[in-house]
Amino acid sequence: MRFQILGPTTVLDEDGEPVALGGPRVRALLALLALHAGRVVGAEQLVAGLYGPRPPEGVANALQSQVSRLRRSLGKDLVEFHPAGYRLVADPQEVDARRFELLASKGRQALAGGDAERAAALLREALELWRGAPLADAPHAGAAAAALEELRLTATEDRLQADLDLGRHRELVAELSQLSAAHPLRERLRAQLMRALYGSGRQAEALAAYTDARKLLDEELGVEPGADLAAAHLAVLRADPALGLATPRIEQRPDGTRPEQRRRDETRPDGTALDGSAPDGTAPQVEPAPARQRSRQGLRAQLTSFVGRAEELGQVRARLRAGRLVTLIGPGGAGKTRLATEAAAQESGDVCFVPLAPVSDAGGVANAVLAALDIRDALLHHPDRPAVDPLSRLLTALADRELLIVLDNCEHLVAATAELADQLLAACPGLRVLATGREALGITGESILPVSPLGLPPPEAGNPLDYAAVRLFADRAAAVRPGFAVDAGNAGQVAHICRALDGLPLAIELAAARLRTLSLSDVAARLDDRFRLLTRGSRTALPRHQTLRAVVAWSWDLLDESEQRMARRLSVFAGGARPEAAERVCGLPEEVLFSLAEKSLVEFADGRFRMLETIRAFCAERLAESGEEEAVRDAHARYYLDLMMDADPRLRTSAQMEWLARLDEESADLDAAVRWTTEARRLELGLQLMAHSACYWWMRGHRLTSADLASALLVALGDTRFPGREEEYVMCVLITAWSGGADETLRARLDEARDLLPITHLPMRVEFLMMLLSMFTGPPEDFETTYHLLETGTERLPPWQEALSFSGQAFVLQVLGRTEESLAKFERSLAAFKALGERWGTVLVVSGLGALRQAQGDYRAAYALADEALRTALELDANTEIAESLCRRADALIHLDEPGRARADYTRAAELSRRNGSMETLAWACLGQGEVELARGELDRARTLLLQAREVCPDGWFSTEDTRERIAAGLAAVSRAVSER
Repeated sequence: MRFQILGPTTVLDEDGEPVALGGPRVRALLALLALHAGRVVGAEQLVAGLYGPRPPEGVANALQSQVSRLRRSLGKDLVEFHPAGYRLVADPQEVDARRFELLASKGRQALAGGDAERAAALLREALELWRGAPLADAPHAGAAAAALEELRLTATEDRLQADLDLGRHRELVAELSQLSAAHPLRERLRAQLMRALYGSGRQAEALAAYTDARKLLDEELGVEPGADLAAAHLAVLRADPALGLATPRIEQRPDGTRPEQRRRDETRPDGTALDGSAPDGTAPQVEPAPARQRSRQGLRAQLTSFVGRAEELGQVRARLRAGRLVTLIGPGGAGKTRLATEAAAQESGDVCFVPLAPVSDAGGVANAVLAALDIRDALLHHPDRPAVDPLSRLLTALADRELLIVLDNCEHLVAATAELADQLLAACPGLRVLATGREALGITGESILPVSPLGLPPPEAGNPLDYAAVRLFADRAAAVRPGFAVDAGNAGQVAHICRALDGLPLAIELAAARLRTLSLSDVAARLDDRFRLLTRGSRTALPRHQTLRAVVAWSWDLLDESEQRMARRLSVFAGGARPEAAERVCGLPEEVLFSLAEKSLVEFADGRFRMLETIRAFCAERLAESGEEEAVRDAHARYYLDLMMDADPRLRTSAQMEWLARLDEESADLDAAVRWTTEARRLELGLQLMAHSACYWWMRGHRLTSADLASALLVALGDTRFPGREEEYVMCVLITAWSGGADETLRARLDEARDLLPITHLPMRVEFLMMLLSMFTGPPEDFETTYHLLETGTERLPPWQEALSFSGQAFVLQVLGRTEESLAKFERSLAAFKALGERWGTVLVVSGLGALRQAQGDYRAAYALADEALRTALELDANTEIAESLCRRADALIHLDEPGRARADYTRAAELSRRNGSMETLAWACLGQGEVELARGELDRARTLLLQAREVCPDGWFSTEDTRERIAAGLAAVSRAVSER
């Protein structure tokens, strides 16, 4: 099929017969799809093209109805549905508009290559495709139609140029005269008319055409003729042979003079003839044109150094070479304007910088560009012609220019800026646009480059000055406090300031400026009240760039009501949110969240939407003012309770790795939710959150943070107990205890926990409690009875608890001396955990087997099992289990007479344990290090390590009894060795 949209919309079948299409809306829909043949066209774009800026209610159903009608006419296979919109399945060359563009492009290339004959043929073929006004059946597609009309006029100019190059001057004069009259401000047509006149032997008329054009441009646009028209004028004055002068016809007037003789007699006030010759008839004297300088309109020289952004600067320049519209988007203060300025300054051609921040209404955008280009308002207008509107003046002035326009700070006028950029780019092929704003312009052909905050040093960074944020702070701080430098003594504080300010260049510069009156430590300490601290920017900066609050407030004020509601409610998320979480907690559809991302209020990365901490702090203030905070935080906490109740049992299945990774994303919000339940005294909700988070916290080694949260919750509880929540309460007590400390109050709570839930209790709601109970409640008084209870209760247990029960039975059998039965139970437990695909339980059982082999004196088997447990723990990324496995392997290595390797394992285990607060494992690692030093005869070092082990070893845990016994034995051995010296 062939699709024709350069006129009334028509479809021709393979025989060239027209296909019946139906009503005007169907034809309009086809025209819009054909314009983008082979590509998906968004539903919103189609609605705008069909119904205009104010579509009726139920427009989505109306669009689907029109699509259905079109499918019936063309066939279902030709109109495809996609999640993003619809696509006409057709080769673009089957659409006359696209074929026109291809032929016109080839013609232009042939013309540039000097093949005028081929260029003329191709361009005529292209222009013959036109049958009337383009997109005639799509009245709301005005911008696209105007772009096609501009391409048609440009192709006509190219065809005329080809004919001029072929010497067809006389036959083109009439056509060019008509076109110049129809488009009086189009300089290329004027230059071509001058050439045609000159080539027809009518030099004076050619010069008169230039004079008329110059006067009109001055009156209507307030500009001088462009380079091409000025060059044509100069060539005519010089009688340049390149103009292709045709043999003139000799005409005589009644007075016997030739036209050119009479023209020579007609002089200007300065005495020169109209053709430029002197009064004595000598040839005109023309000075050579000076070398043209690059134009840098509105581009200011910078007063400060450009720090970082080398990679982004390269990306901007590369994208400007590859395309014609690049938009830098990012939050306020990210440095978009500075990056755009640096990129523009490195351009080799003309540049015009247009600041849109002072523009307050959509109608002022085109005028701002005119002002930046120094195109002054026309002073005079012809009485028979209306004044030329700003857009037309711009289109005329830029039609043939090679220029980069920077449209800076256009977020408050994004629709008007997008419309202007689209029209200028469509009509001016030599124009490129670099825009900056909080959101993209959203037009075809746009290349979007997010400008992120500057790179920040991680806590373990070696040299903070390797990171752009720190270098920027150092540079700006040295400017206000001479001699300031980042060194080992202050690097930590500088890095903290930069991280607290999210790496935002403007915020960092404001913080550095405060060093005029505050010390570095004062600045770092006051960042909790950042909006009061960072208030002294440059006096010459825009008001919204003089304080940090103003920067964020500017973005906030540009949001509509639903976006502001989403933004303030989203501030309750400490670590960002997935769309489904934001939708449920904030009570607004996810499309509002997507809108915030488009406006740079939130960042999207790895499936989550996050706020910079500065923006989050501002939005949190707005939430507190709204009176919604308590309800939103309650929704947040309940969302995380539902998430943890769903996730907790999955952590003990084959989906363990997937869910651990998912909860790692949610960890900060989980902590925030628990903390809020304590502060708001939603204590029962807090107990539930605690209980169902315990397994995750244990597997990930989040001991210290979770113990602090649990301890605060217990303090808030006091003597309050919730009937039916005994398991949750006991779990909260155990979480408090696993940090290693145990004061009198905690010991009393542990005793209460033992009374509430004995070791043989089989949890009903909190499955992981089964593993922790034995660690804190101690051994049973009657091992035989306990073993019998465990064995007989196994059949009614869920799979994970059953696997754990086999491990518990193996331990009891080991204590009873029934080693072979114990091994069998361990093997059964291991098989059950592996069947579940549960790595953590596998580590637990393999470690238990290793301990049994160690007790039997089979140290090589113990080493191999510890090594296997270590590999699985590393795969699981469970730091506590990694540290325990290292200690087990080191215990075996001591007996295998490899103290060097053992010491390395103990040292690594100690580092991991300190990091995650596993005091029982830290005690074990320090004990092992002490035993190694004791064997080497380093008694002082051994005593120090053993005392350290005794100090950190928890004394309320049954599982650390063996460690305490070994510590006591080690200290006694040191004392004996010292006395024997």
